[in-house]
Amino acid sequence: MGIGTDQLAGGGPAPGAEPPGAAPGRPRRNRALRLPRSGKILTGLGMLAFFILWAIIGPFVRPYSPDATFANAPVPLPPSGAHWLGTTQVQQDVFSQLLVGGGRMIGVALIGGVIATAASVVIGVTAGYLGGLADDLLSMLANVFLVMPALPLLIIMVGFLGQSTSGNLFVIALVIAVTGWAWGARVLRAQTLSLRNRDYVDSARIIGERRWRIIASEILPNLTPIVATSFLFTVLYAVGTYAALAFLGLVNPNWSWGGMLFYAQLSNAELTGYWWWFIPPGLAIALLGTSLVLLNFGIDEFINPRLRTAGLTRKSGRRRLRPEFALTPVIRPEVRTGIGTGIATGLATEGGRR
Repeated sequence: MGIGTDQLAGGGPAPGAEPPGAAPGRPRRNRALRLPRSGKILTGLGMLAFFILWAIIGPFVRPYSPDATFANAPVPLPPSGAHWLGTTQVQQDVFSQLLVGGGRMIGVALIGGVIATAASVVIGVTAGYLGGLADDLLSMLANVFLVMPALPLLIIMVGFLGQSTSGNLFVIALVIAVTGWAWGARVLRAQTLSLRNRDYVDSARIIGERRWRIIASEILPNLTPIVATSFLFTVLYAVGTYAALAFLGLVNPNWSWGGMLFYAQLSNAELTGYWWWFIPPGLAIALLGTSLVLLNFGIDEFINPRLRTAGLTRKSGRRRLRPEFALTPVIRPEVRTGIGTGIATGLATEGGRR
């Protein structure tokens, strides 16, 4: 009694009813479709797409060869019509080096991010699902890499590689991934611990599904946002690490943004005022990192209920939700007309007589 799909006294639709004018059979707009509307995600995707396009077409549109020398001058030449970003100490075109260096930076970052994310997924999810001794051993391995200083370990590993492999992008990315997987593994292990005792996982286990199938079909799909944020974090880590290794001269610095900073530092460009030599590569590294950070923040706001509720509260114009977290807003419907009104009036009259 009193439950139906007709309209309330206030003229609004009943809870659960489709709004007037809605096309019949059209599915409701899911909140997942609002993901591309996030300003942070759109900005981050646009910037990242620009840098990927830069890495692809940069070597083909460079005006000069990055190692070609031009005028015989003792100092770097400032920007001009012939050289848009000036020249280096040995009269090499800075703009051409900037265009070519983006491919090496993004290539190492993406390869290192994929390897580190794959290792974190395998180790973290396996440790969280199996538990027991396997969990203890894998967690101890992750903790060792978390507390170990990354840069000294990278210097030692690169020193053992030698100069023959210092220019191999895959080897450098593998070395960077060795020190970048532990954080993601810890996060994925914690999330897997909260998922392995859910009802749908217990049901799959009871009907005899194998462990690898349960992990692949029941647990991993629910960890997709966490894996995405872990990948972006490891790519950002690989960008900074590769730039640092090239700046220190530990890997082949030729034609990478970190290598441009290495040569500019050797010539004291920051002290002598040759800004066109070190500002463009430094700014490119900073903007690439900013694009990854914006994507990471945008995904985090979408998957985190507290951050998502706060964002919806700020954007709501007509009816604002209460700002406190962990509270479910309740909308009290108005009293119905007809039978509901008569019952409510009768109860109120009876209460007044008493």
